[in-house]
Amino acid sequence: MDRTVRAWQILESAELIHSAAAVDTAIARVAAEITAVLRDQYPLVLSVMGGAVVFTGRLLPLLNFPLDFDYIHASRYGATTGGGPVEWIAEPKGNVSGRVVLVLDDILDIGDTMLAIRERILGLGARAFYSAVLTDKKKNIAKPINADFVGLALPDRYVFGCGMDAFGAWRNLPAIYALRQNPTA
Repeated sequence: MDRTVRAWQILESAELIHSAAAVDTAIARVAAEITAVLRDQYPLVLSVMGGAVVFTGRLLPLLNFPLDFDYIHASRYGATTGGGPVEWIAEPKGNVSGRVVLVLDDILDIGDTMLAIRERILGLGARAFYSAVLTDKKKNIAKPINADFVGLALPDRYVFGCGMDAFGAWRNLPAIYALRQNPTA
């Protein structure tokens, strides 16, 4: 099947979970919460590529304090709906030793990726580690890590939009959707 046709079919059959307005409100609230905690820390902000690109791009202009910025790329997901082991594609280029670090990601699912990131950042000598996620998926299991700042709660379903993709498509949507069924990859 043509990728474009398939992408449209996925979106047309999806269920809206959070509107664009709800996402905007959540990002503004998270920015205010982060600013209250980190405004005097001059943190290093690390965006987790590629999912956090939308969240990061919308959040950074709302942070009212000086910061350094870089990115990391650690992922458990390819073009499927199931996660695998954490794969490190890019670590921070700069020195994190002695720094307060804020990591931005699109979703806290089972927590394995964020836990691996925290361990790596603290292992590189960061003075403090904070995490902010646009979304936190509600699971029936205990997560090994919780985000310090959370925008929106999600049901335990496969979601996309706002940086999260559905088989490679729809990261660019301003709202968050869920698959009605779990099509094969």
